[in-house]
Amino acid sequence: MDKRNERAAERRMDARRPAQRARNGRPPKHEAHLNAREVARWALTDVVRAGSYVSAALDRHLNTTQLSAEDKRLAASLFFTAVENRLLLEARLSLFWTERPEPVVEDILHIAAAQLLLMDKIPDHAAVDEAVKQTRASGRDGLAALVNGILRSLIRARDAGELPEITDPAVLYSFAPNLARRLMEAYGAQEAEKIMADRPRPSQTIRFNAMKTSAEDFEKYLKAHDVIFERGVVPGAYRCPAAGNLARLDGFRNGYFSIQGESSMLAALAVEPKPGMNVLDACAAPGGKSSLIAEKMADVGRVYAWDVHEHRVELIRAAKQRLKLDCLRPAVRDARQPYADFDLYMDAVLVDAPCSGLGVIADKPDIKYRLTDEQIESLLPLQRELLENCARFVKVGGLLVYSTCTILPEENEKQVRAFLERHPEFALEPDAGYLPEPLRERCVDGMAQFLSYRDGVEGFFIARMRRKGV
Repeated sequence: MDKRNERAAERRMDARRPAQRARNGRPPKHEAHLNAREVARWALTDVVRAGSYVSAALDRHLNTTQLSAEDKRLAASLFFTAVENRLLLEARLSLFWTERPEPVVEDILHIAAAQLLLMDKIPDHAAVDEAVKQTRASGRDGLAALVNGILRSLIRARDAGELPEITDPAVLYSFAPNLARRLMEAYGAQEAEKIMADRPRPSQTIRFNAMKTSAEDFEKYLKAHDVIFERGVVPGAYRCPAAGNLARLDGFRNGYFSIQGESSMLAALAVEPKPGMNVLDACAAPGGKSSLIAEKMADVGRVYAWDVHEHRVELIRAAKQRLKLDCLRPAVRDARQPYADFDLYMDAVLVDAPCSGLGVIADKPDIKYRLTDEQIESLLPLQRELLENCARFVKVGGLLVYSTCTILPEENEKQVRAFLERHPEFALEPDAGYLPEPLRERCVDGMAQFLSYRDGVEGFFIARMRRKGV
């Protein structure tokens, strides 16, 4: 599923409503005066205790403070280090407590331990003193000595080389044991460890609208607006690290570019869009793939963009309006239901299915230790049902494209193989011409699995199946 774009939209919604808070309620009334470590701690509490999206939690607190640009970078670095390494930090801290502290104190300890163990150039005394100060500020004066003692014991053990070596990759890279086991079973121990060790940082990727501008003119536009960029793997894609909110630019508002992950772009290109086609994007929100398909079709033909929720279809309608795409047809529809008027009608159908999201951990690193086997297993029937029903809409000779933003075989290749066993009228399409040259070797028998550490794009799976002629 197009998680990067989806989560950007969800973050905007999340930012509009008050987050649920851990015990002891809200941040201080004068949140504008919080320092970098306090911002990092409050954002961590929002994620761990209230289930907020990672970027939404951080943005919410950064946007209500008066931190300098340098301190905002420090807050973000502290926050992401603590979120990404939660199980590792817990393993280290637990050596020095007899029972787990209450949540607020534990979060304060995690931010401090991240500085002491995983970050350079931060004096030990600053990390400890700030943690003690935050403990007192939270109304827990009686626990300040405990926090001071735990952190100073951690420093002594670190400096004496007495911290035990951690050899379990699940703990070392903060993956839940069930997920580590699944990855090792799927990829083998060596490859699985490379996957778990990968630490991609959230980064904005954009693509220009070829209906309105050229690569040369678009690059001039980015330079004129002081946007630092590098060309992506996908033609027309640009990676913009530390660019801030690119949606604020007039070029975005006027439809000259869109924000979209590169793997999501590849899923759209997999339908081989051409002017005059009829294409269905069955799980379309927030509209990045549908929009790219429509642009590649030069706005000639029809791109049906469905989602089961009205508020998510509104996101597609907003993209249609922003990009001025007449051929884009958003609708509230459940792609698991029959629609006889669409049977054998589509030149291509894209099923970008709901999934575990393990290919885009940069957007939500806490899923590494929060995703359960039950949650994964609950997705499999939904994916199967979507594939099963959407196949009926593909005309003879047409393409059925199945994609996810996960790296688990049970959600990917195994789903496709099982579908093909039930539907001999479909066959895998081996042509990998839709992929950029550096990625074509990843396509085997019509199925491509991308891994972030190896391929330089988000973890993603794409399979293309063609309906055979009679």
